[in-house]
Amino acid sequence: MRILLRTLFLGLVAASLSPAWAAAGDCGDVVALVQQAYPKARRNADGASLTLEPHISIPLTLPDGETPFGLVCKIWPAHDDLLLVAVPLIDSAESGDDRHVGDIELLVVDRKSLQLRQRLLQPGLMTDDAIAIRKVEFDTGGYGLAPGVTAFGLRIELATHSQATPFAETGLRLYALAGDTLRLVLGGLAVAGNGGDGDASCAGSFHSSQVSLAMNPASHHGYHDIIAVERANTDEPAPDKDGECQSHPGKPMKRTYRLRYDGSRYPVPAALKAMEP
Repeated sequence: MRILLRTLFLGLVAASLSPAWAAAGDCGDVVALVQQAYPKARRNADGASLTLEPHISIPLTLPDGETPFGLVCKIWPAHDDLLLVAVPLIDSAESGDDRHVGDIELLVVDRKSLQLRQRLLQPGLMTDDAIAIRKVEFDTGGYGLAPGVTAFGLRIELATHSQATPFAETGLRLYALAGDTLRLVLGGLAVAGNGGDGDASCAGSFHSSQVSLAMNPASHHGYHDIIAVERANTDEPAPDKDGECQSHPGKPMKRTYRLRYDGSRYPVPAALKAMEP
């Protein structure tokens, strides 16, 4: 069965840029890194996590294909003396095998000294259930929002296991570092996903879209406008007379949106809003 993906390719200043993804090895000494930011944390007997009172767990492992709930680190190319760190804070009392409750805290750390520069708690970003968190990663694709203001992205992928009714979506959040302040400027923009209904063998109805982002010279409240172009596609695959699965794509659609900074954030158009964890 053909499953169509919804993918976002990011572009800045009239040119498309490929997002730069987090590298696991960027974390270095994970224990030292975490204990510097959380001096009251105590290492558990299994050595795989730290505990903050009363029951908040910080995984020391790095995420992999099966376990996305790990520490994520990325050297920030725009400021290569800094390390970006996403720390899962899991509520062990509320979490189980098929459900997680927790937050993410973002840290901006000096690479050499491990001294904390900025931190920002994002409540609920590690909470999931039947639609599970599959991946957390940084996007350092060169977001120059204004002179002296740069941003990085955090991507969180959600998905189900269903073959008949597949669903997957990745949401992008952008964070700006301006002076000594780290803050969210764009939240909940759907950047990748798939969806539809089918019989798990061939026949069904599926949809996909692709969005490109570009910074526009116009600005509001000091930040450049962002032009978002969405290209949407549909497909209704079905078996042919020989039983072979054949694609039947619909007419592609194109929509253009302008995201204007309102002095606090870039409001996300309803059609591009992601499901938040």
